[in-house]
Amino acid sequence: MIDIKKIEAAINLIAAEKKIPKEKLVDIIESAIKTAYKKDYGTKDENVIVKLDVDNGSIEITVEKTLVKEVVNPSTEISFEELGDDAAGFKEWDTIEIDVTEEVMSKDLESSFGRIASQAARQVIIQKIGDSEKEKIYELFRGREWEVVSMKVELIESGKVILNYNGNQVVLPKSEQVSKDRYAADQRLNVYVAAVINDEKTGPRVILSRKNTGLVSGLFKIYVPELNDGTVVIDSIARVAGLKTKILVSTNNDEIDPAGTMIGQKWIRVKSVMDELGGERIDIISNTGNIAEIIAKALAPAEILKVEVDEDNQEAVVLLLPSERSKAVWKGWLNVNLASQLTGYRISINEVNIEE
Repeated sequence: MIDIKKIEAAINLIAAEKKIPKEKLVDIIESAIKTAYKKDYGTKDENVIVKLDVDNGSIEITVEKTLVKEVVNPSTEISFEELGDDAAGFKEWDTIEIDVTEEVMSKDLESSFGRIASQAARQVIIQKIGDSEKEKIYELFRGREWEVVSMKVELIESGKVILNYNGNQVVLPKSEQVSKDRYAADQRLNVYVAAVINDEKTGPRVILSRKNTGLVSGLFKIYVPELNDGTVVIDSIARVAGLKTKILVSTNNDEIDPAGTMIGQKWIRVKSVMDELGGERIDIISNTGNIAEIIAKALAPAEILKVEVDEDNQEAVVLLLPSERSKAVWKGWLNVNLASQLTGYRISINEVNIEE
């Protein structure tokens, strides 16, 4: 016989650890028993109904079948002759429930359900609990897409960082981590809610990120109130996470320096964001509308002689002294690539030799 008390104890334990409602866990176990019954006794076509009452310590297993004169599909149909005296009061095509509880529960649980059935039941329970956790996390973050959220690191496991959000475990996947970041238990960490998806095929998903450029803009909104009231606007961001970010900002207020506003007095605002990003370098450029000037500033600290712009083809040729080339290019052309992403222009570097 199934020990309902043990099932109830397991439900209470899982409900407390995983923060899943007990009713949901009962549904999961009922689903697992259905799967086990179909594998050991019936077929996949049968409509099995399981009612588990942990409070009363009872379980009922029934199979729905259609009453017919001549059976075509034994999995879904039963004849008047087979039903015998129990068919009294029913007519053809009626749907009836056949109680199979005694048949299933007449033996020890392991022999009754069999090794394969028991494995199937466990698999269903594991899968359903996983699905329930995904649904719960989805509901927690629904409507919070594109926000920056502060969480505590709970543990680091197989490359994944497990975060604690209001008592719930949320994963920061390895693909969304920054290689320069160092994670430790109980550390506070800001992450970006990159996506909150409920797809028919893959189910509910929440994607957290430390790589997404949205993390940078979200962090600046914490430290720069002018971004929240619209006084300053971020027009473009280009980022190689962990190394460098370039930001193009603008304002409609002639009395405000948008780049200076983002940087803050004594660099306090930009430094706060850089600290949150593990020391990642951040260049902030005011959008003057002059693309040549913007490109020249985006290639700082190099001193640029001239920028020749082809607006029709969105191309720019940067002229500079040979001694400034390494500054403009930086590591692996990173500076040029970021400037190109920031402005949308393809940028070429030409060295100019000036004779004394």
